[in-house]
Amino acid sequence: MYSLLLYLYQLGVAVASLFSEKVRKMWRGERDAFRVLREKTDPTARYVWFHAASLGEFEQGRPLMEQLRATHPELKILLTFFSPSGYEVRKDYQGADIICYLPLDTPTNARRFLRLIRPEMAFFIKYEFWYNYLHILKHRQVPVYSVSSIFREGQVFFRWYGSQYGRVLRCFTHFYVQNQKSLDLLATLGLHNATITGDTRFDRVLQIKEQARQLPTVEQFLASGSQDAAAQAAPRKVFVAGSSWGPDEEIFIRYFQEHPQWKLIIAPHVIGEDHLKQIETLLRGWSVTRYTQASADPAGTWRSRPTTASSPEALIIDCFGLLSSIYRYATVSYVGGGFGVGIHNVLEAAVWGCPVVFGPNNERFQEAQELKAAGGGFDIKGYDDFARLMDSLSADADRLASSGQKAACYVQSRAGATRTILADVGC
Repeated sequence: MYSLLLYLYQLGVAVASLFSEKVRKMWRGERDAFRVLREKTDPTARYVWFHAASLGEFEQGRPLMEQLRATHPELKILLTFFSPSGYEVRKDYQGADIICYLPLDTPTNARRFLRLIRPEMAFFIKYEFWYNYLHILKHRQVPVYSVSSIFREGQVFFRWYGSQYGRVLRCFTHFYVQNQKSLDLLATLGLHNATITGDTRFDRVLQIKEQARQLPTVEQFLASGSQDAAAQAAPRKVFVAGSSWGPDEEIFIRYFQEHPQWKLIIAPHVIGEDHLKQIETLLRGWSVTRYTQASADPAGTWRSRPTTASSPEALIIDCFGLLSSIYRYATVSYVGGGFGVGIHNVLEAAVWGCPVVFGPNNERFQEAQELKAAGGGFDIKGYDDFARLMDSLSADADRLASSGQKAACYVQSRAGATRTILADVGC
């Protein structure tokens, strides 16, 4: 049944590739993977294979890859992706020796792939459970590890009809899971080769913080504005909205229209001209600058629209790759997506020691739940919730500082999964 579904999926992808550039890239990438492996694989080398579905899983695996490379330079790293949103962004990543798409999980592809690469061990990140690859790895007695994995009762492995597919879990040498619930669910299947190590993303965001850049353009924006002595004596607070969508923007922009003592930095999730214009429409009457259009004269004077002491000011980040560094400037941060399919990465903001606000769709995100419980995160259901929260944080400096400290302490307290995992596998 699994193989039949795969072939039907392959047919669907082939048809969809005629209409979607993203699907077409994945289709071509999977077909091209064997050529890449033939050209780049060193038959005398010792490979460790990391597989990540997409960009988020790559970020979870990245601390493992980089630590492994630092401590065992004699090993080479193969990195595979399933999704174009991972491969296209990280195809030039310098931390791996070979990067390609993972060919479709047919028995023929799996055998051919593993004959070419012959990995000494394999790491599958979070939700990756490829039936044929895993069974052949087990048959070849290759150690296979599931990293930063989470299991939930609704997954097919724990349903009455999923027992056959659930056998794939017995192919893993060890599971490094994020929480006790996952450990308990695996135990119901008689699987006790599991350890709670937490999420390697905590190690990754600490790495990102260490490597964060100073951003002169942002600093010039924050230093600009009123020359009023009172305003300079009490610098305006900074609200950073990361990965925001339309419903998020409608809420926080409305609030800051009436609270110009804050400066607003918006890094939207979708950076397209239509969305940028929608944001600028919401910001009508503000002093607004796009990051890529900002500049300073030799004296360092910020060039934007004229502003007064009472004018709200906003900087729109209309390019990628800056958000994790921009959070460093936040007094309060907001992570978008919570009024849609789910929130984005709250840890990149929390690591900087600022309170993190997000929308209501956060139940499936363990780090958001834990951040709330720690007192460093706050969810809102609409404008009134947001206004009450921001009024409270603005008026209570102790609460503002304490919430930020709790956010930073939460991230620090969960770090260390990378070191534990690699020590346990003998690397």
